Amino acid sequence: MISTSDRRKTVALIDNARQEGARLAPACEVLGINVRTYQRWTRGGEVKPDGRPIAERPEPANKLTLQERQRVLDICHAPEYADLPPGQIVPRLADKGRYVASESSFYRILHDADEQHHRGRSAKPRDIDPPRGYRAIRPNQVWSWDITWLPSPIRGMYFYLYMILDIYSRKVVAWEIHPAESADYASVLLHKAVLSEGCLLDPPVLHADNGGPQKGFTMKAKLEALGVTPSYSRPRVSNDNPYSEALFRTFKYRPEYPVKGFKSIDAARQWVSLFVAWYNGEHRHSAIGYVTPRQRHKGEDLKILVNRDRVYRLAKQRRPDRWSGKSRNWEPVREVWLNCPKEKTTALDKAA
Repeated sequence: MISTSDRRKTVALIDNARQEGARLAPACEVLGINVRTYQRWTRGGEVKPDGRPIAERPEPANKLTLQERQRVLDICHAPEYADLPPGQIVPRLADKGRYVASESSFYRILHDADEQHHRGRSAKPRDIDPPRGYRAIRPNQVWSWDITWLPSPIRGMYFYLYMILDIYSRKVVAWEIHPAESADYASVLLHKAVLSEGCLLDPPVLHADNGGPQKGFTMKAKLEALGVTPSYSRPRVSNDNPYSEALFRTFKYRPEYPVKGFKSIDAARQWVSLFVAWYNGEHRHSAIGYVTPRQRHKGEDLKILVNRDRVYRLAKQRRPDRWSGKSRNWEPVREVWLNCPKEKTTALDKAA
């Protein structure tokens, strides 16, 4: 609903544009309204306010009467129902052959009477603010990192794999294996990654979970010293760091992964080195158009995808009877989001 003052401003801008020679339809389109809306607002020579708030509307025919609403409250006040929610009251009334109103009507009437409040020892539900979203349109803008356990020959003893991933290209930009989780190890790895990627003057956003190494003093000091913007998952939210989780799943479900454990930390480092070489240089990643992370990181994916599109179009020209629709979409992925805003997700769904 647009306020009267905003309507007047919009109409004034359109009228000024028309005085300068603009046509009505393009001027309306720039301000996000159509010509019919402009005409309806200015009918009679003046800007009219929105009539919906003051419009008289007939009461619904099925609206509960005051007596019926009081009956609902009387039932909720009865000793046998006073400690029960509507979800328990309504079925019990039905068992006795009585129907007074629906559960939603019970809740609505209780709410209107200021009798619907949180009860019990559990914490009151609260709204969780959505995490801040970060968009990557090129490499080294947004990184994600995490630590995963690698089994050793000794039960209960693990090696710890630290891995930093670029979410735009999915390239593993840095990794190390250590015998323990530590913010000191993480800070050194981050410093090496920034230097190796040459982004010291334009540091990325670094997303992580809420563990001790991720939020340790040494790590936070290193983030500040390098100018890296920290980003953290929300507490008890498992899907705020999906890129690292997906990478570790690919890592641990490789056919040659030693499920019985690595013989030593050196053996683990050798295995991970081979995996990273395969992942960055050979693995065609589905989320980035089935190119390798290294190809996308270097910007080589555009040429590859254009060539694939040409191949498919030629194949369709040769045998159009084998194609029921358009050829496969080989458009490159232009942007990647970390915690994509809800309104952006909705727009993408509509576009799809």
